[in-house]
Amino acid sequence: MLRAATVAMSAILCAGIVWGQSNEHRTILLWPEGAPGAQGETEADTPSLTLYPASDANKVPTGVVVCPGGGYVHLAMDYEGFEIAEWLNKLGISAFVLRYRLGPKYHYPVQLQDAQRAIRYVRLHAQEFGVQPDRIGIWGFSAGGHLASTVGTHFDAGDKGSRDVIEQQSSRPDFMILAYPVITMMDPYVHRGSLHALLGDDPDPRLVRLLSNELQVTRRTPPTFLFHTANDNVVPVENSIEFDEALNKAGVPAEMHIYLKGRHGVGLAADDPVLRTWPDRLADWLRVQGLR
Repeated sequence: MLRAATVAMSAILCAGIVWGQSNEHRTILLWPEGAPGAQGETEADTPSLTLYPASDANKVPTGVVVCPGGGYVHLAMDYEGFEIAEWLNKLGISAFVLRYRLGPKYHYPVQLQDAQRAIRYVRLHAQEFGVQPDRIGIWGFSAGGHLASTVGTHFDAGDKGSRDVIEQQSSRPDFMILAYPVITMMDPYVHRGSLHALLGDDPDPRLVRLLSNELQVTRRTPPTFLFHTANDNVVPVENSIEFDEALNKAGVPAEMHIYLKGRHGVGLAADDPVLRTWPDRLADWLRVQGLR
């Protein structure tokens, strides 16, 4: 028991937890010694997770890594990050808000590395967070939805020979939640701002196809919940429709809700009497999936 406790504590220290924060939500650095490919030491260069553990009163052993959107050039940390974590906590689900690196300073695969590292970190520390290692999902909004769907279609089993215990863990999420997501990098439905921020001004067509995630779905892609609005004039609804069709063809359990009207970037849509019902549909889906 003493050795196990020592190993666990070593893993925590290696993960770079910031213990001295004044609020209850600690932030950890995913690479405390510096992230691979880092071009500086500012907050923008140091990917991190802010921890929102569920309370003991209604806690269930499920965790979700949350990826805010922002076109891969900024992060909507409040309404697509911290508010989402608080909503999950109300369901008894622990949340982990990801601050990932952005373009145009950083291009692929840096963002994917950050998000995969987040999944690996939560999986390694699942017991400490009170979650099961096979009940760790990812939730992304807009460009964060592209990142989440990339994690869900480009995962690995971990490097069992690595000296880094985090890198030994699988990066596959057990489920995905995608809200008005960017999915494709190809015409005619691509969100060009996300494309240029992630891949640069003249990307290799092979890379564009690789990161068009509707083309990367397999039977091992995790079960998925999708939400979009039909008149989204920023990210066309076809992004969700084509991904849902690919999931269905692969035999992956999926549920999609398309609302007739609603602007892009609504978050939980608390001020809209119609759209505010979409989180209820998600809560129902999580219950049906046995995750809450």
